This record gives sequence, C-alpha cells and structure tokens, in this order.
Amino acid sequence: MVFGREEKVSTLRITGIQYFLLAAFLILGFGLWQLQIGKSDYYAGLAERNRIRTVPILAPRGKILDREGRIIVDNYPSTSVLMVRDLQRDLNADVDQIASGLHMDPDEVRDRLAHFKNTPQYQPLVLKEDITPDELAFVESHRNELPELETISEHRRLYPKNGFMAHAIGYVGEVSEDMLNQPAFEFYKAGDIVGKSGVEQEYNDMLMGKDGSRREIVDSRGRVVGKMDEVPAVPGKQLKLTIDLDIQIAAEEAMGDKTGGIIAMDPHTGEILAMVSRPTFDPNQFAVRITKGYWDQLLSDEGKPLMNKTIQAQLAPGSTFKIIMATAGLQEGIAQNLHVNCPGGATFYGRYFKCWVAAEHRTHGLVDITKGIYQSCDVFFYTLAEKLGIDKISKWATMLGLGQKTHIDLPQEVAGVMPSEEWKIRNFKQKWFAGETISVGIGQGAVAATPVQMMRAIGGIASDGHMVRPHIVDFGDLPPEGQPLYKQISDKYPDQTTVPIDPENWQIITDAMAEVVQPEGTAPSAHVQGVDFAGKTGSAQTVSNAARKILKGAEYKDNSWFVGLTPRRNPDIVICVLYEGGEHGKLAARIAAQVIRAFVDKKRRVLNNVAYAAPPGYVAKPAKATPDKPDAEKETKPVDLSVAPAAQLQQPGHVEMAGMWNEADRDGQGDRLGGAKFDVALDAKPRKPVKAAPGMD
Repeated sequence: MVFGREEKVSTLRITGIQYFLLAAFLILGFGLWQLQIGKSDYYAGLAERNRIRTVPILAPRGKILDREGRIIVDNYPSTSVLMVRDLQRDLNADVDQIASGLHMDPDEVRDRLAHFKNTPQYQPLVLKEDITPDELAFVESHRNELPELETISEHRRLYPKNGFMAHAIGYVGEVSEDMLNQPAFEFYKAGDIVGKSGVEQEYNDMLMGKDGSRREIVDSRGRVVGKMDEVPAVPGKQLKLTIDLDIQIAAEEAMGDKTGGIIAMDPHTGEILAMVSRPTFDPNQFAVRITKGYWDQLLSDEGKPLMNKTIQAQLAPGSTFKIIMATAGLQEGIAQNLHVNCPGGATFYGRYFKCWVAAEHRTHGLVDITKGIYQSCDVFFYTLAEKLGIDKISKWATMLGLGQKTHIDLPQEVAGVMPSEEWKIRNFKQKWFAGETISVGIGQGAVAATPVQMMRAIGGIASDGHMVRPHIVDFGDLPPEGQPLYKQISDKYPDQTTVPIDPENWQIITDAMAEVVQPEGTAPSAHVQGVDFAGKTGSAQTVSNAARKILKGAEYKDNSWFVGLTPRRNPDIVICVLYEGGEHGKLAARIAAQVIRAFVDKKRRVLNNVAYAAPPGYVAKPAKATPDKPDAEKETKPVDLSVAPAAQLQQPGHVEMAGMWNEADRDGQGDRLGGAKFDVALDAKPRKPVKAAPGMD
C-alpha cells in the first residue's frame, strides 16, 4: 500500500501570520481605546455638534439722538442668509444653485468661502445681507436640498437721507482683517459690523451691544427638529449728541451744494451744535455692503467726499487769523498805539506786499487796530507781524490752539501747522527768514488751520480767553459704560483752559468784530437785523499769484472763510464757515448769517413758549361761561399783562398797532405818506420744530 505525502505549513509562515493577527488586534484595540477612553471627550463633542447647532442672535446697535432726544440714526428689521459649514457636505458642489437663488455671482460665493476658510467651521458665515422676499422664499423652499443655508433676523442701520450729517455720524461696515490684527479689535470676530468713521467709530463699543445665540437640535441632514436654550442679545446703548437738529438743518440748507464745511459750537460748554461737510456721501450705502462702483466713485471724486472738512481740511485761514494777530499785538502792548497808512501796499525786507484793496484800486488810508479788523487791512497786519516777530505770533497762536488738535471726540482729526523758528529748523533744517513772517501776519504762508481750530480760537477770544474742548456727544447723558472713556480723555485733555486777555483788549477786538457786518465792514450783506452779530471774514489763496497766472481755472479760486458769533462778548454760539473756491469772505459770512438767524429765532421762540410779556394793549377774549351758571353770571378774567405764560396765550387775542408808509398818488405821480391803525390778531401758538432728521420720521 502506498500512502501520499502530507504537506506541512512551514513554522516561519505560521509565525508571520500570528504576528500579523496580533498587530491587527493591537491596532483595533488601540483605536477602541482612543474612541472610548483616550479621546472620548473630543468625539463626544463632534457627535454633539452633529446634533446641536448654534445660531447667533445679532444685537441691534444703539440709536443716535440729537440734544432734544430726536432720532438721527435708527435701525430697520432685515433678514440675512448664513451658510453653516460644520455639515458633512461638499459646499462647493452647491455654489451654483445657491448663487442662482440668491441672485449672486457664483465667484462671489466662492470668494466668501475662501475668505473665511481659516475661521472655525462651527461659526456660520454671512452669505448675503438684507435679502429680498423672493430670496427668502428660495431658502425656505430648499431646506431639504440645501440644509447649509440658514436665515437670521437682524437690525441694520438707517441713516438720514441725502448724506445729511454723514461726516459727523459716520458709517458702519464689516470688520476687516487688518482691523482684527489690532489690539482694539481683539475681542471681535470676522463678519462683525463695526463703526468705520465719525461717532459710529468713536463710540463703537457703546453702540454695538452684545450678540446672543440660540441652540437648535438638528438631524443628520442638518434639518431643525427642536430648540434648546437661547441667550438673548443685549442691544447697544443709545447715544445722545449735542447736535441741535434745527440748527443742523439750517446749516445743511445754507451750505447747499457748495464745497467746504460749517461747524457751530456753544463756546460756554464746547457742545457742537451743527457740523456740515461738502461734498457728502450716503452712509446707507455702507449699511449693507457698499458696491465697488460707489466706492470707486467716492475715491475718484476730487471734492473728497469722505473727508470731514471741519476737522480734517488744514488750509490757510486767511484774514480770520487777524483776530489772533490782534490779540497777540494788543497783549504784547504793540497794537494799541499802532497807526499805519495803507496806500494799497507796502515794502518789507525788499519785497512789495499788496493789500487786498489794491485789486479794487482803493486804499485804506490811516488805519488803527479797530479799522484794521473790520476793514481787514493787510498793510496794518503786515506791519504788526513785522513788529511782533514769528515767535511771539506763534506763542499766542499756540496758546489759542493752532498747530495742535482740539481733541474733539471724533476720529482722524488733524493738527494743522503753526510755524515758528524752531518748527522750521526741526522740519526743514533751515533757519526762519524775517520776510516769511509778513505772510503769516495775514494767515497765509506756512499757516494751516482747520475750521474747528479757528472756531475754538476766536470763540475763546470773544469769551475773554475762556477756551473749551469741543465735543459732539452729550457727556452728561453717557451711560456708565461710556464714563471711563470720557474720564480718560478729560484727564489727558482738560475740558476748559484760560488764556489771559486784558478786558480792555477784549472789548477792542469784539467791538471791531461787530463792525465787520456793518456798512463800513467787509461783510455788510451778512448783517442780521436786531441781532448782536460779530465776526471776521477771510480770503485765502490756494496757489501763489505767480502760479495763478500760469494755472488758470476755477479750482484755483481763493477759499472763503468766516468765523462769526452772537452776542459779540461771551457769545452763545460761534460758527466757522469754510467755502472752498468762494473767493470772498463775505460769501461765507452770508452762509453763517443764515445759521445765526436760525439759532436766534429758535432761542427767542423757546423763551416765548415758556413765558413772555403780553404785548401792549393785549386783551384776551372773554373766558367761556361755566355750564352751571346762567348767562347773567358769566365772568371774564383778563390776562395778567405783566407776564403772560404761553398757556394763557394759546387762544388768539388782538393788538391795536399803527403803521406808516409811502404810496403813489392816484394819478401815479409822486409819493404821498399813508398811515392807519390796525387791529392785528395774535396767534401765540408755538412753532413746531422738526421731530427727527430728514428721512427718519
């Protein structure tokens, strides 16, 4: 019998298989240990996130109000689309369908995905803001196919129409990557909406509020199947400004479409009453997402609409600087007895300097300090500058705030330039030449100031040296969160300082300023009847006379300046107008006069509405009889003629008045004097002021 040979497996192969199986079990065991023990918290968190989704609840920004509580900036309800990125889903595959439904460019959607790729996946990104009803319907109807899309309700900024007060308010926008790298924005995240200029930027932390969140239970496809807890958003604090809407509207209308700026302040407190800059921009364009076309338009505009010219336009102040020169000259004991003959110009250091009247083939004749101010004689101030010297001029101008920021509570203020010998050596490594002082004496040469600086300086001079730091927010109404910011600023930059001015010098300057709007002054057309209105005109060259002959064009016209106030001493309002290319200071003065008139009219109206003396001869209508008395017992109670409160003057009364006039004869030849008595009905109802900024009703 023959038996077959048995095949045996080699010991080496068996050993290899055993080690392979052992390694496989070790790997599986390690993986099981990792899942259940080593990284149990991590995988539990992933599983929880697959089941629970966190949706942000955005906090509305605080409203911005004027000094009387009227709305300037509000919010409106809006819906935005979010893209949830923590789903196990290829989002790029859905881009075309999403872009079509939301009326977006597919490349724009891809760009946003790429822009936020480094942010945590559990943070949803804002895909499109302020969607339309049909876009909302698209998202709701495609919940199953596009579970990554989510909607969120939020409040967006609503600004006044037509760029009203745009530079003071500012605008908001999405925080940029550069901003996120700055320490001030370390607690912000990509996609947050923050203030980018004006009050919106300066007081962003207070206006912004704190976002909340809502946790939802979702299934494996991202569909919401239930809700968990919710942390409500904390709205931003509302902010009250010192702006008076009635004065602001008057300033906006007075400026019209002219290029330049207007700023008005209460020189007792530093409260800004109005601020206008032209050309302006529409901050509503920034409230959602500004288009590239509009942004390019703003950047290419030669008028620089994004510049707040009241605090950023540093230009030669022209003859408005002569008030500072007069202060320096009087305080140094030089100007009191200075009498100069103005034949239309004068020679200093071998160079002939013209007076502005030479262009009109006139002369000023003999000029003292008073006439020098109200007729703005250049020759007088050339001479005064020569006698003072640049260092004394610089000393007084610096004391009055030129060449330095006013530290108004708005961002991006500039400091301007006040030259001196030390300034020129430091900046140009050159000595100061005496001839350069002559141009400085009339606010030209190296002098550069902003409207807010000139307003503060001349307002301080008219207030007997009482200088205040301008501010646009009502510090007395700041919530607790804003108090540390105010204290930090006020500790570093005092709210009030005093520049010593002799009372006699103060009277000379302010009386001369009052003559500026009189027939002999440089701006008689700006006179406001019945108002103690004073000021100083200025015209400042933008290029030299030699350059003007070569570079002809409207853009090289002189800038028109005016700083005005009422009353002339210890004024209640001071206003600075810069009219770029206006040429004549009287044109800026007319603009200022419109604002002054509005201020005085409102002040009188407010006083009249509280209580005022009854007009002579006023007799109120008999009071209505009470129902429970017969006609014979009806009583009439006359109004107290000494003081008649507004409540007593709500019903019309009558005043007997007389008048006289000139009129033509019956045959149309010559004039004759006419006169008569009138029974004039009085209506003491108060005029109703505006309720809100334009477009905010």
